[in-house]
Amino acid sequence: MGLVVRPVESYRDLRAFIDLPWRLYGPSDPWVPPLRMEMKKRLDPRKHPFFEHGMAEYFVAWQDDRPVGRVAAIRNELHEWYHHEPVGFFGFFECVPDVAVARALMDSVREWLRTWGLKVVRGPMNFSTNEECGLLVEGFDRPPAILMPYNPPYYAELLEALGFQKVKDLWAWEVDKTTIRMDEIVALGERIARKWGPQLTVRTLQLRRLEEEADLLRSIYNDAWCRNWGFVPMLHREFVAIARDLKPIADPDLALVAEWDGRPVAFTIGVPDLYEVLRRIPDGRLLPFGWWTLLRGLRRIRGFRVLTLGVRHDFRYRGIEILLYSELYQRAARKGYTRAEFSWILEDNDLMNRPIERIGARRTKVYRIYERPIE
Repeated sequence: MGLVVRPVESYRDLRAFIDLPWRLYGPSDPWVPPLRMEMKKRLDPRKHPFFEHGMAEYFVAWQDDRPVGRVAAIRNELHEWYHHEPVGFFGFFECVPDVAVARALMDSVREWLRTWGLKVVRGPMNFSTNEECGLLVEGFDRPPAILMPYNPPYYAELLEALGFQKVKDLWAWEVDKTTIRMDEIVALGERIARKWGPQLTVRTLQLRRLEEEADLLRSIYNDAWCRNWGFVPMLHREFVAIARDLKPIADPDLALVAEWDGRPVAFTIGVPDLYEVLRRIPDGRLLPFGWWTLLRGLRRIRGFRVLTLGVRHDFRYRGIEILLYSELYQRAARKGYTRAEFSWILEDNDLMNRPIERIGARRTKVYRIYERPIE
């Protein structure tokens, strides 16, 4: 039969698309298996709010009737409108170490994107910068934090052999109880609190008022990130969907909102690193015993990921982010967390990278976004 790439058109195709990583990764790889039921939901256009402003086609590469690669071709109309550029995307890329297979997959992506008049293909993004994105190029010895990707080193070689070039790097920083400069963080936070007095306060996110709180955070998010490379505005349903997905594992003490005279102007969200538990569910299935492993493991998580921290533009340079970091880490230490990852942060975002390095964090992973012309 040879090598052939076909779009996902049946349940068998979708199952092959979802199951392929289990064929590629072994027990010694730091890859963390996703929950299959969540992956299936995520890929469903009827259930994922991305498809309100985007579309995707999924492809599987078959070699002698055996799946050997997969990829999604993605059109994000919101990105096209916001950035005024004819860019399409690829995501969910997995492949055996064979350039011919990678080329066949990417040719399918390019042909699909070309039909929409797009001129550049960029990725990996699953489905946008608001979700998993980037190809791991440094830090292969460390497992990914929650909602961060992992891939083998040869993926970069495959893409570069096909003419893809770096367009932007994303950094991940890690800090633990042995490296964090806690005294310095606390002192800086206290200095900021004294400077601004009662007009600057920090409160815990109210999970009981999830939709109302989500709209407040979405407003801050869209303002704080609007000038960042690759940013696309987060729509209401997207933000609420993410909040609902995170709610079952959220630790309210790691979700903080800063208010200026009672007005929410900044927030940070730390998420317990569920991947510490999912590594112990190697088949990605909750039934029959995965639920028990998951429920037991939630109480033993010791790491968390600082998923996001944003300050409205007109409230920057007042030290608000320092106050949030100080409060976040004091709360985390009291609850027994011993490790945190800040990810991801643009390589040229000095406003975020410098303070993180100052508190004792070290850069442990680099993720890369690639692109190439479609023609």
